[in-house]
Amino acid sequence: MRHALMFALVAALPAWPLLAQPARPALVGVDHVGFRISDASAAQAFYGDLLGHPVVTPREVDAPLVVRINARQVLVLEPGLQPDQDDRLSHIAFATTDLAAMKAYLESKGVVVEGPARQSCGRQGLRTRDPDGNAVEFVMEDAVVATPPVSARPPISTRLYHTGAAIRDESRAHTFYRDVLGMEETWRGGATPGRISWVNMRVPDGTDYLEYMLNDSPPTRQQLGSQHHACLLVADIQAAWEVVRARTPADTRGALQKPRIGRNNKWQLNLFDPDGTRVELMEPFPTRIPAP
Repeated sequence: MRHALMFALVAALPAWPLLAQPARPALVGVDHVGFRISDASAAQAFYGDLLGHPVVTPREVDAPLVVRINARQVLVLEPGLQPDQDDRLSHIAFATTDLAAMKAYLESKGVVVEGPARQSCGRQGLRTRDPDGNAVEFVMEDAVVATPPVSARPPISTRLYHTGAAIRDESRAHTFYRDVLGMEETWRGGATPGRISWVNMRVPDGTDYLEYMLNDSPPTRQQLGSQHHACLLVADIQAAWEVVRARTPADTRGALQKPRIGRNNKWQLNLFDPDGTRVELMEPFPTRIPAP
C-alpha cells in the first residue's frame, strides 16, 4: 500500500522541464566576401577604376583593402596571394542580429566556432568552416556606414547580390547551410540538361543568397577563380556593358566576355580581376520565360 501511494505521488509530480535549446538569431544577408590578391595597385584599378567602387586603403602595411559596395556591404581584398596558391577565396561573411546568440546557437548544433575575435576584415566576428572547408564568418549587421566614401567614378552596382562557394557534396552542404543556418533553396540548374551544377540558397531573413558551385572532382585553379565569385546586381546589363567597355582600354576590349543569358534566364556579364577572381554582373529578373 505504501509503495503504491508513493508511486501515485511521483506520477502526479509535473515533468521536469527540458532545457531550452538556443534559438537561431536572424541571418539577414551577405555582409562581405574576402578575396586574396597579389597586387594592391592592380586590384585598385579593377575594383575602383573599372567597377567604380570606392576602395579604402589601409594605414597598416599589408592590411586588407575594403571595397565599399553600399552602406552595408563590402568586398575585403587581402594582400599576400602567392603564385602557387590556387584558391583566392578568404572567407564569406553573413550578417546576424546577435553575435553572442549566434555563437550559442551554432555550438548547440555541434558547430566548432572561433571567436568572437577581431577578423581580417577588421571587425569582431565568429569564424567556422563549412563541410567543404570554406571559411564562414558571422558579423553584426549594425556595422553600417552612415556616409559611405565617394568614388571617383559612378559605381556600376550598389548591391552585392550573392556569392559562390565550391561544394563537393550537396547533401553535406545542406547539413550546415540549410539545416543549421536555415537557408532556403530558390533555384537550381546546370550548364547541360539533366545535370545540376548550381544551387541557390537564400538567407532566412533577407534576399541575399549563397550559390553552391557543385563539383565531382577537386576544381582547378581556373575553376576556383570562377566558382568563388561575387555577384553584383545591375538594373540594365546593356548599360553596364557600355560602361565596362568605355572604361576598358581599346586594345584590351577584345578580351572581355560579352553579356549572355544564363541558365536562370537572367542577363549576366562575367568580369575577372587581375588574379582571376570572377565578378559577375547580373540583372534581377528573368528576361524570358523558360522553355517547357
